[in-house]
Amino acid sequence: MTAKHEFQQLKKKHADLDEALRREEARPLPDEALITRLKKQKLMLKDEMAALESSAA
Repeated sequence: MTAKHEFQQLKKKHADLDEALRREEARPLPDEALITRLKKQKLMLKDEMAALESSAA
């Protein structure tokens, strides 16, 4: 798998988590623990993407 392909996969997962986060926050009684987990996952993916970008440069 190329770095570009891996980056695109991470970007897709990040977008999917962002959508899940928006849906959960829009609920009448959102699950705060789930929101926290989703935000942590998004941050981890963002860190992975940054690491890929820096290693490719």
